[in-house]
Amino acid sequence: MPNRHIGAACAAMTAFGALALTGLPEATAATPPAPADGPSAARTLGADSPSTAVLRAMQRDLRLTERQARVRLENEAEAGTRAGRLQLALGKHFAGAWVKGPASADLTVATTDAADVPIIEADGAQAVVVRTGLDDLRAAKARLDGATTAATAREAPVRYVDVRTNRVTVQATSRTAADALVAAAGVDSELVDVKVSADRPRALHDVRGGDAYYIEETARCSVGFAVTRAEQQGFASAGHCGKAGEKTAGFNKVAQGVFEASVFPGQDMSWVAVNSDWSATPDVKAEGDTNVQVGGSVKALVGAAICRSGSTTGWHCGTVEQHETSVSYAEGTVDGVTRTTVCAEPGDSGGPYLSGTQAQGVTSGGSGDCTTGGTTFYQPINPLLSTYGLVLKTTAAQTETPGTPVGQSGTWSSGRVYDTGARVTYDGVTYLCLQGHQAQGAWQPAATPALWQRV
Repeated sequence: MPNRHIGAACAAMTAFGALALTGLPEATAATPPAPADGPSAARTLGADSPSTAVLRAMQRDLRLTERQARVRLENEAEAGTRAGRLQLALGKHFAGAWVKGPASADLTVATTDAADVPIIEADGAQAVVVRTGLDDLRAAKARLDGATTAATAREAPVRYVDVRTNRVTVQATSRTAADALVAAAGVDSELVDVKVSADRPRALHDVRGGDAYYIEETARCSVGFAVTRAEQQGFASAGHCGKAGEKTAGFNKVAQGVFEASVFPGQDMSWVAVNSDWSATPDVKAEGDTNVQVGGSVKALVGAAICRSGSTTGWHCGTVEQHETSVSYAEGTVDGVTRTTVCAEPGDSGGPYLSGTQAQGVTSGGSGDCTTGGTTFYQPINPLLSTYGLVLKTTAAQTETPGTPVGQSGTWSSGRVYDTGARVTYDGVTYLCLQGHQAQGAWQPAATPALWQRV
């Protein structure tokens, strides 16, 4: 039987109306020169040669010109490297980084120490001195999460650290509900912003029809990213789409595979091992059945452009709003997701998010729709890959099985997931990771100053 390709099934994402950027001046590049000892970040991450599908969706949903879209992708790639360098340099004083502007020309880095301002500005970034450190904000959010019960989760379903405001945000159906949660958690109210909204995020699954995959002939979700584990091929998706052992069929209703592992709630991740009739490819389905190819999984900054694909609503773009968000669905709370301005609808669950060519995560849930706009949350891909020992299928041929878990030190190894600050050795030289990613075969530390800093 001919092989059928596992493309990441597209989920259309449109940005909020508030994202409509009209009358913008032509984009200007804020890209610094390439390091003398290696290629630029834009070239390393493929941001210097974006696909037509990504550019068209960014123009449509973010109201950019083609040049603005191209420059934005390059600026965001370079900003990620610069932010990583500054995070390592500032240490405990680092309080977050984000990009802004229609072409993401401005990188802002926050610090709790005014003495860091010259260091930040010397790297071409704008400095902001804030009162509260990132660790303290994360601790406050953790207390809010711990105080959330099944009853309070319905009235205060979303909690996240907003590095741009240097506060923790609680999204609740009323100010009273938010204040009650803050009091129960014992968190200083000065650290908290309240966003009153009637939205109650939901997991996006269990609708009929569409080009996707089907679970036990009863539910439909969207393929995330193709992966391998040793010789076994498969794909990553959302945990709420199916339980371990449940069988799947492809978009054409042909037998496809079985859920090898699944977690939901707590996290929202799963992976499906496919049978020999299916082949893993680095493709993500984009507009008009065109493909965007995955080049890696380097984590995008807050403010970066992001596009999503899914079987209900197609292919659209928005921006990254906050990482490390906690969201409470009717089924329970999921921690560590990323909040975006991209829309989604039931059946889009599990579908892939890309920033340029870099895989970011799989659709978890959201609120709103793709007619009036909405908010979505994705399960980050790197923790999923690390948890299940998977290797992302990319344009760079790679079959290695990951070694030690995410973020640990040791000898650099292709297929392993590294967090910012991870220390490795390669050819007897020590390096520090600048941006979270799964190592690719061609991304050895000595050759990729966009991702690694020699110590």
